[in-house]
Amino acid sequence: MPPSRLATLEERYAQLRRDLAHIGYLSHGSVYRRPAGQPGARFTWSSKVQGKTVSLALSEDQAEWLEQAIAEHRKLKKLLTEMRRLSRKIMRLRFPDTERRTPLNKKVLRLI
Repeated sequence: MPPSRLATLEERYAQLRRDLAHIGYLSHGSVYRRPAGQPGARFTWSSKVQGKTVSLALSEDQAEWLEQAIAEHRKLKKLLTEMRRLSRKIMRLRFPDTERRTPLNKKVLRLI
Protein backbone atom coordinates (compact mmCIF):
# COMPACT_ATOMS: atom_id res chain seq x y z
CA MET A 1 0.00 0.00 0.00
CA PRO A 2 1.22 3.50 -0.72
CA PRO A 3 2.41 5.70 2.17
CA SER A 4 -0.43 8.12 1.45
CA ARG A 5 -2.89 5.39 2.55
CA LEU A 6 -1.03 5.02 5.85
CA ALA A 7 -0.97 8.80 6.34
CA THR A 8 -4.72 8.99 5.70
CA LEU A 9 -5.42 6.27 8.26
CA GLU A 10 -3.14 7.88 10.83
CA GLU A 11 -4.81 11.27 10.33
CA ARG A 12 -8.23 9.67 10.82
CA TYR A 13 -6.93 8.01 14.01
CA ALA A 14 -5.61 11.36 15.26
CA GLN A 15 -9.04 12.90 14.60
CA LEU A 16 -10.71 10.14 16.61
CA ARG A 17 -8.31 10.83 19.49
CA ARG A 18 -9.30 14.50 19.39
CA ASP A 19 -12.99 13.50 19.37
CA LEU A 20 -12.33 11.29 22.37
CA ALA A 21 -11.13 14.32 24.34
CA HIS A 22 -14.59 15.93 23.94
CA ILE A 23 -16.58 13.05 25.42
CA GLY A 24 -18.69 14.19 28.35
CA TYR A 25 -20.31 12.28 31.20
CA LEU A 26 -21.05 8.61 30.57
CA SER A 27 -23.82 6.26 31.56
CA HIS A 28 -25.28 3.04 30.24
CA GLY A 29 -28.92 2.04 30.32
CA SER A 30 -31.95 3.81 28.96
CA VAL A 31 -34.39 6.52 29.97
CA TYR A 32 -38.09 5.91 29.54
CA ARG A 33 -40.48 8.87 29.31
CA ARG A 34 -43.99 7.84 30.29
CA PRO A 35 -46.80 9.98 28.81
CA ALA A 36 -48.50 12.39 31.20
CA GLY A 37 -51.57 10.93 32.85
CA GLN A 38 -50.28 7.38 33.12
CA PRO A 39 -49.66 5.96 36.57
CA GLY A 40 -46.10 5.62 37.84
CA ALA A 41 -43.01 7.75 37.57
CA ARG A 42 -43.00 10.02 34.54
CA PHE A 43 -39.26 9.51 33.92
CA THR A 44 -37.47 6.23 34.61
CA TRP A 45 -33.89 5.11 34.08
CA SER A 46 -33.21 1.39 33.79
CA SER A 47 -30.00 -0.55 33.50
CA LYS A 48 -28.57 -4.01 34.06
CA VAL A 49 -26.61 -4.45 37.28
CA GLN A 50 -25.13 -7.91 37.88
CA GLY A 51 -27.56 -9.44 35.40
CA LYS A 52 -30.66 -7.84 36.93
CA THR A 53 -32.62 -4.88 35.61
CA VAL A 54 -32.60 -1.95 38.01
CA SER A 55 -34.95 1.00 37.58
CA LEU A 56 -34.86 4.43 39.17
CA ALA A 57 -37.46 7.21 39.12
CA LEU A 58 -36.04 10.51 37.86
CA SER A 59 -36.91 14.17 37.68
CA GLU A 60 -37.15 15.75 34.23
CA ASP A 61 -33.74 17.40 34.65
CA GLN A 62 -32.16 14.11 35.72
CA ALA A 63 -33.75 12.35 32.74
CA GLU A 64 -32.34 14.90 30.28
CA TRP A 65 -28.88 14.72 31.89
CA LEU A 66 -28.88 10.92 31.78
CA GLU A 67 -30.09 10.85 28.17
CA GLN A 68 -27.09 12.99 27.22
CA ALA A 69 -24.73 10.75 29.23
CA ILE A 70 -26.17 7.64 27.53
CA ALA A 71 -25.72 9.26 24.11
CA GLU A 72 -22.10 10.07 25.01
CA HIS A 73 -21.57 6.47 26.11
CA ARG A 74 -22.85 5.19 22.75
CA LYS A 75 -20.64 7.71 20.93
CA LEU A 76 -17.64 6.49 22.95
CA LYS A 77 -18.35 2.87 22.04
CA LYS A 78 -18.48 3.78 18.33
CA LEU A 79 -15.23 5.76 18.60
CA LEU A 80 -13.45 2.88 20.32
CA THR A 81 -14.70 0.38 17.75
CA GLU A 82 -13.38 2.50 14.90
CA MET A 83 -10.09 3.15 16.72
CA ARG A 84 -9.55 -0.60 17.18
CA ARG A 85 -10.28 -1.26 13.51
CA LEU A 86 -7.96 1.54 12.36
CA SER A 87 -5.22 0.33 14.73
CA ARG A 88 -5.25 -3.09 13.08
CA LYS A 89 -5.19 -1.55 9.58
CA ILE A 90 -2.28 0.73 10.51
CA MET A 91 -0.38 -2.20 12.02
CA ARG A 92 -0.78 -4.20 8.80
CA LEU A 93 0.49 -1.30 6.68
CA ARG A 94 3.30 -0.19 8.97
CA PHE A 95 4.93 -3.56 9.68
CA PRO A 96 5.86 -6.31 7.26
CA ASP A 97 3.78 -9.44 7.39
CA THR A 98 5.30 -12.69 8.61
CA GLU A 99 5.75 -15.47 6.14
CA ARG A 100 2.78 -17.80 6.12
CA ARG A 101 1.72 -20.64 3.94
CA THR A 102 -1.63 -18.92 3.54
CA PRO A 103 -1.95 -15.14 3.85
CA LEU A 104 -3.68 -13.68 6.89
CA ASN A 105 -7.08 -12.57 5.68
CA LYS A 106 -8.98 -9.45 6.64
CA LYS A 107 -11.79 -11.43 8.25
CA VAL A 108 -9.44 -12.74 10.95
CA LEU A 109 -8.50 -9.18 11.93
CA ARG A 110 -12.15 -8.05 11.66
CA LEU A 111 -11.35 -5.51 8.98
CA ILE A 112 -14.38 -6.46 6.92
